[in-house]
Amino acid sequence: MNENLRIGFGFDIHKLVKNKKLFLGGVEISYNYGCMAHSDGDVLIHALIDAMFGALNLGDIGSHFPDNDMKFKNISSIELLKQTIEICKPFNYNISNIDSTIILQKPKLQHHIEIIQENLCNVLNISKDKLSIKAKTNEKLDSIGKGKAISAYCIVLLKKI
Repeated sequence: MNENLRIGFGFDIHKLVKNKKLFLGGVEISYNYGCMAHSDGDVLIHALIDAMFGALNLGDIGSHFPDNDMKFKNISSIELLKQTIEICKPFNYNISNIDSTIILQKPKLQHHIEIIQENLCNVLNISKDKLSIKAKTNEKLDSIGKGKAISAYCIVLLKKI
């Protein structure tokens, strides 16, 4: 088995509610709905954190940042990502690449993708060619398609330093 490469997969979903801010990749997206969550509910970062922890067999986001711990109440997911980077650092892996997909019916994210990508690349200290972010609708099917929820999938490939 090649221990020089590790792959991890992450997923997150949150209910959308009125009068909450919507954050994706640490960027506030102007919209009338945001995520119901203990933290800021950034599904993209939560999926990424799960992928990073999964690649190193370190459990999931809830095992490190439980939703019943008040120190994480309303915390920025960027801060959780920074803590995740510190937790993963002793394992001596660098990010080879990340592929992610955000699924929501509205708002359209086409004009936000580049700023989300730049923001995450700065935090992760990687170049833009290592981070793919795609956005899809759910073709008006199920809770996501009806605008009641948002989800994200993320896969990360880590390479031994």
